[in-house]
Amino acid sequence: MSDPAAAPEPTNPRIDASIPHSARIWNYWLGGKDNYRVDEEAGDAYTAVFPGIVTIARSSRAFLRRNITYLVSEAGIRQFLDIGTGLPTAQNTHEVAQRLAPEARIVYVDNDPMVLAHARALLYSTREGATAYVDADVTDPDRILAAAADTLDFGRPTGLILSNILGHIGDHGQARSIVTRLMDALPAGSYLSINDGSLGIDPVFEEAQDAYNSSGAVPYNLRTVDEITAFFDGLELVDPGVVSVAQWRPEPGPSAPEVVAEHGGLARKG
Repeated sequence: MSDPAAAPEPTNPRIDASIPHSARIWNYWLGGKDNYRVDEEAGDAYTAVFPGIVTIARSSRAFLRRNITYLVSEAGIRQFLDIGTGLPTAQNTHEVAQRLAPEARIVYVDNDPMVLAHARALLYSTREGATAYVDADVTDPDRILAAAADTLDFGRPTGLILSNILGHIGDHGQARSIVTRLMDALPAGSYLSINDGSLGIDPVFEEAQDAYNSSGAVPYNLRTVDEITAFFDGLELVDPGVVSVAQWRPEPGPSAPEVVAEHGGLARKG
């Protein structure tokens, strides 16, 4: 367990340390210390049922890093809108992008006050680029776009990142509508990156997620691979399409990457 002193009881009334929070649990699984005992307990309860969640969390992070590397190095993208940022850990979007292109501009979006506090302290930018934070909910795309326009030029191609956030929207039609609204605001040549937990791959994962959803935490809804693929309708999927995140353009290794119960892809707006 992480050192309780690393995360003292919050003074911000918007931060509820009595209920586990997905961003803080995810931070715990990634080895971070920005979480409370309730998050550690929820995370430990989850891993007791499904230890593979730690592999999923780390595979998800690696997928994001490879997506951004592709977008900067191969697609020439220099702007990113990252919605559902979560707590800063290692290899954040701006770190990967600005390491390759110091002039890259990144806007992070989240509505958790703990994330906001850490973002202001840790999400620094290169001198040539920009890093900003928008306090907004994914279900309010118009507000997100209006605020992000202070930092990003939506006349230029932009990478939209929705990593493990759409699962918090239970209605699939609503989730697709939000994705469409966001992509409609971006010009041709923009890209959409999505990854989320997937149904029909690992029944033990599904059992653990059901238990988490009934714990009082904000539910996270797993989706079938077909449902995740549907978010990319009308866009040009980058090879290899929508696959298990560990299998999306993996780095060379002695063996093929395992299939984990999280799928994602990257697609271009033509």
